Formats: sequence, C-alpha cells, structure tokens
Amino acid sequence: MTADYVIVGAGSGGSAVAFRLAEAGKKVIVIEHGGTDAGPFIQMPAALSYPMNMKMYDWGMSSEPEAGLGGRELVTPRGKVVGGSSSINGMVYVRGHAKDFDHWSEAGAQGWAYADVLPYFKRMENWHGAEDAAQDPQADPAFRGTDGPLHISRGPRKNPLFSAFIKAGEQAGYALTGDYNGRQQEGFGPMEATIHKGERWSAAKAYLRPAIATGHCELLRGLARKVVFEEGRAIGVEVERGGKIEMIRANVEVILAASSLNTPKLLMLSGVGPADHLRAHGIDVVADRAGVGANLQDHLEVYFQYAAKQPITLYKYWNLAGKALIGAQWLLTKTGLGTSNQFEACAFIRSGKGVEYPDIQYHFLPIAVRYDGKAAAEGHGFQAHVGPMRSKSRGSVTLRSNDPKDNPVIRFNYMSHPDDWAEFRKCIRLTREIFAQPAMAEHVKFEIQPGAALQTDDEIDSFIRAHAESAYHPCGTARMGAASDPMAVVDPEGRVIGVQGLRVADSSIFPRIPNGNLNGPSIMVGEKIADHILGRRLPPENLAPKLVESWDSSQR
Repeated sequence: MTADYVIVGAGSGGSAVAFRLAEAGKKVIVIEHGGTDAGPFIQMPAALSYPMNMKMYDWGMSSEPEAGLGGRELVTPRGKVVGGSSSINGMVYVRGHAKDFDHWSEAGAQGWAYADVLPYFKRMENWHGAEDAAQDPQADPAFRGTDGPLHISRGPRKNPLFSAFIKAGEQAGYALTGDYNGRQQEGFGPMEATIHKGERWSAAKAYLRPAIATGHCELLRGLARKVVFEEGRAIGVEVERGGKIEMIRANVEVILAASSLNTPKLLMLSGVGPADHLRAHGIDVVADRAGVGANLQDHLEVYFQYAAKQPITLYKYWNLAGKALIGAQWLLTKTGLGTSNQFEACAFIRSGKGVEYPDIQYHFLPIAVRYDGKAAAEGHGFQAHVGPMRSKSRGSVTLRSNDPKDNPVIRFNYMSHPDDWAEFRKCIRLTREIFAQPAMAEHVKFEIQPGAALQTDDEIDSFIRAHAESAYHPCGTARMGAASDPMAVVDPEGRVIGVQGLRVADSSIFPRIPNGNLNGPSIMVGEKIADHILGRRLPPENLAPKLVESWDSSQR
C-alpha cells in the first residue's frame, strides 16, 4: 500500500494532520493499532473514568518505581483507540498560557511563539462559550475561533458548589476570568471541554472522520513496528496486521503522532536515538540523536478532598441505580448529568510574587472520588485537583527491548528537583486558604485529605509522596529546537534532525510543558505541522494577553 503521506497514530495530532493534508488533496494513510471508539463508555462524558481503565482502549503503560514518590509505580494511560487519548481523556480543553509558547520560541522553536500559534488555535476551534464569557468585560472574543472542527463548550454549572468555589477564589483575593483560553488565563472561572451535543468531541469526530470523508484518507488497522529508511530517508512504515508484516510506503513523508511515549519508542526502534542505547538493543543506528526519549515532563497533582455539609454532591448517584439512571437518560435523550465531565469550574493562579503568570491549576469536582473512579470517599464530598504547572524535574522514555510489542521504560523522576517540594507545599497551603473562605463555609464539613492534622513541611511532604498522582500529561520526548541543538530531535518545521522525509506531530515535540491539559495544544501542533508540510502559514496575530499588573510585587 502506498500514499503520499503515512501517519502513525489516529489521535489528537495525527488526526489533525490527516484532515488538513486530505483537505489539500493529498493521499494519506493513517495507521492505528487501536479499535473503534463507538460505544457509551467513550462517548458519554460522565463515563470518562471507564475507557482509561479498559485494556481494549489503553496501552497499559506504567512508570518504573518513582523514588520521589516512595517507590510507587504510576499508571500512564494512553489511548489505543481511534481518536487516541482524545477518546479516553477527561475532555478538559486548555490552550496553555501565551507565555508558554513565547518560551518555546525562546528555547529554539522559532515560529512557535504565541502570535504564531494563536491563529491555529482559532482555526481549530468551534467555540460555544461566547455568550457566557461576555459577562466578563475582560473577555475578548477576538482571541477565539468559532467555525473550526473542534467543538468546545462549557458545563451548565447548576450545582451550587461550582459557584461557591469560584466565589471563594474571589474572596481569597484572586482575579476572576470569563475565558481562561482567551485574553486572561489567570483567575477563577468556568472550565471548558471538548463536548458537543452531550457527547465527547474527540479528534476522531473533529478531524479523522472528515478526513476519510474527503476520499483522500484511509485508516489502516495495525501495529507500527518501525520507520523504514533508505539511504537516510524515510520511505515507509513497517506494520504488523493479521499476523503478517508488511511495509506501507510513503511517497513524500512519514509523520509520527503516536504519543509522547510511543513516538520516541518508534524512533528508537527505527534507529533514531542515542547511539549507545540503540546498539545495546541490537538496533542499527540511522541517526544518533541523544534527545530522543529525554526531556520527559508531566503534571503531578493531589486530590484535595472535603466532606460536604449538604447532600448536594454527586455522591447521591454513586450507586448502581444512580449510575443506571444517568446512563439511561443520556442514552435516550443525550441530556442530564451524563453530558458533562463534571469539571465545570477551575482556576489558574500564581504561587508567589515575582511569578509572571499562573503556575498552579485547579480542577474542581462536586464529588470526592479518585480520577479513575475506583474509590469514592464515604458520603457526600467534593474535591479540587491541584498541582504545579512547571516542574523542573525531567524524566526519560527508553526501550525495554527491540520488540515493538513491548511497552517502553518510563521514568518520570517526579519530585526529583528540590523546587518541586516547595511549590507543592504552596499548593497545599494556598488551597486550604481558598476553602476557608466564607463562600465555602456552608459546604465544608471537614478536610478528608490531606487532613487538617497535616501541617508541617515534613507532614505535607509525606502526603505528597504517598498520594500525588499523574494528571496524565506526558510530553517533551522529541523536543523541538534549533537544528544545531544537540538535544533537539525535530527542527521548528517538525522534521526529525539527521534524516529526511520524517516528521513528528504530537506532544513529543513540546520543548516545555504548557499550562494546563495537553489535548488542545496537541491538536494545535497537528494543525500547524500540516501547514509546514504543505508549505503555507497563517499570518501571526499580535493580540496581547492580559497579565495581572502587580505580578512582580504581589501573589494575587
């Protein structure tokens, strides 16, 4: 089988690339190992905890024992399904802060500053929050897109706990923001999600199916084993399907978009990576790139849980009958609690004066429960997920073997930088202050976890070590930078340095992790890399984001 472009991965980045190339009339083949995304477990937003725990949808990866977390191994869900991780994630939509992308440019990814990426965020968005955001005079619709393929909505925020959380933030002295994805990220406000008409709006719905509908794109089920090179040029992808191994030939280029964990694995299996590591696994070196698999980053968070005074939380539905009722209403009418991921309020704040833009994120949830849905606190409660956004710790992805069926070795090295501990302690103490505000007084019964008795640095550190969880935002393992940078893997065009005909278009190329959830920026990368491939660019937009004026002298 032959196409102009062969893309590995039908997720956030790969689907966006496929659509834009097919739209331009190019013949595209997308290789995906996972199966269909049909069915209520994926499509019902409230069922988000199920698909990430199902082997049929998830690659089943986990970290090595993490020394900074007491030797715990953390699960690392990645979507093995059409739509990739956009089909199993929490559907939260965050672009990242404008300053994140300016940092990318300063770090060597020229052409990826905020002014450069803003037009691509706008092109991809079909934003349904304008009327809601208009209540904030600071919100500016010029920052948003309204006719793109990716539908972005806001939950109804009917539960009074959402408004109480936002009011508590205001009472604690923080700003409010009507649109954290627009002019001003900093502050408390409504959260946005890739949900449309009561269903998950994944990259498969937004991009892949429209790409296939053009007649120029074909989806091929199989396991990508490696990229095939001929005299230093990528000419195709070796795939195993139906018990047979074959090559899918690319006449122009191969594009890897297999996730920040599988893309570096594929690069190394193909002979692109640290030479000594490849030779140790019996792999011939095509290009010695020390940065492949390095620079792994993630967001770590804790679940701050409170018992509720009033029986208004989602705990009333945390039983077989309640879940059946929600599911039936959703199946029959696409209405009710099943249409929300329940993350309907959020905040982005700064941890201290002199921090230019937010480095702490909150997701608020009107039930006290693990993110994977496996355990709920006994009785009515609510929680905020909180953690630092710009950890200095760096990890790695390496090969376990030269067998393409083996998951890679993942070492995040969480909490390995001393600043991480100081930042996390600030998260704990600032969160307690927010929930101590008058707006929460009628709701807070007592602190479930960490527990009010934990007050000293050592006690807080012990809690973090035992209870911090991944926010499932791995990235950075094929870092974008200047071609002369020995640790860069791709140049600012997304081309893999040291070979020809090969690009990367997923979160692997992020130089540094952006503020917030990664699905939005990953889709933006796919949109923008497609234009690089096609030799075109959207003109930069020099809209100035709003920073809190006193950031250098006050924390709020």
